[in-house]
Amino acid sequence: MRDLNGKIAWITGAGTGIGEAGAIALAHAGMHVVISGRRRDKLEAVADQCLGMATIQVLDVADKDEVFAVTDRIMAKYGRIDVLIASAGINVKDRNWHNVSLQDWDSVIRIDLDGAFYCCKAVLPIMKQQQEGLIINISSWAGKHVNVVTGPAYTAAKHAMNAMNESINMEACMYGVRATAICPGEVATPILDNRPIPVSQQERDKMVQAQDCGEVIKFLASLPTHVCINEMTISPTLNRGYIAAARAQLPAP
Repeated sequence: MRDLNGKIAWITGAGTGIGEAGAIALAHAGMHVVISGRRRDKLEAVADQCLGMATIQVLDVADKDEVFAVTDRIMAKYGRIDVLIASAGINVKDRNWHNVSLQDWDSVIRIDLDGAFYCCKAVLPIMKQQQEGLIINISSWAGKHVNVVTGPAYTAAKHAMNAMNESINMEACMYGVRATAICPGEVATPILDNRPIPVSQQERDKMVQAQDCGEVIKFLASLPTHVCINEMTISPTLNRGYIAAARAQLPAP
């Protein structure tokens, strides 16, 4: 496993959830983390847990000009970007075909897909010049399996993210650049608050926790540079989707 001390990571969507957990895990492993999100107060709370190893860059990833401006500021201060964690993402409560609005569709696609693309586009020339770099795109179970729960906008964005992620490996592997799409099943993060059907605390306690994903991110960042994990799926042992399907299709034991 490689030493992460002194390396630079940029994490978007770092104010809550998987992005927050990833930032904390990488900082505790010795990386300096640049944490981005739309809410400074959330980022400051995360920075307080990063052992003095965090710099805040407030950012809405849907703003392409600001993405490149933040990239320039990171390079001006640190001179390199070793790891990008593209974790910024949203979903909306009215998310299915009968009630999703055009505005909400646009918001999900702009942040979940376009925002990740802008960040990858900004760091790729840097990583290629370095002859080394790791991009981790936080995708979803919904990027591999179409289902009603996540709705068409989120599902489409995450399927596209997985394809985009692999295209990075196809085009940039010769420059030492690696890309991983992490595809989590249900994770107990604030995005669950927008579920049309509320999720109880008891149900959340049985899901993958954000800190679990943070450990996965640290593991991926610690791998030798000659190793690429193209895609990784992580899901709760008690998989509610599997259970619902089994109950609908299999006879009771």
